[in-house]
Amino acid sequence: MNARQKRLFEEARKKNPNLKMPEAAPVTNWTEDDLALIKQGVGDKSSRPAAAGGGIPAAGDGEMPSAETGSVVTYFEEKGFGFLRPDGGGRDIFFHISRLNEGQASDLVPGARVIYELGMDRTGKMAASSVRVVPPES
Repeated sequence: MNARQKRLFEEARKKNPNLKMPEAAPVTNWTEDDLALIKQGVGDKSSRPAAAGGGIPAAGDGEMPSAETGSVVTYFEEKGFGFLRPDGGGRDIFFHISRLNEGQASDLVPGARVIYELGMDRTGKMAASSVRVVPPES
């Protein structure tokens, strides 16, 4: 519960003293990938290497995150973010313009080919952490 929700709950509790704090059900079906992300912590960890198997390598292993390929689905230039569709299928991946490493923002049109690495955004959700626009073949 965030600070605003807590404040609203406390205000509601003043009107109804019998009001109980809602309880969240614990998650019991974590995958190995979920656990690996939790071990990394919240926030963008693009500078921390991740093993291909989803685990965290020991310091000095030198493994780099594997690059994924996909295409731009949407990009909102005025807001500075968009979504990528992985070539392998699955859910669309969020990306922020600050994670664009190679290419120009003007290249982020629907259908543009990109190479990216998976990471986490500042809220702990899955996001692209290093986006590179693939130059069109001529």
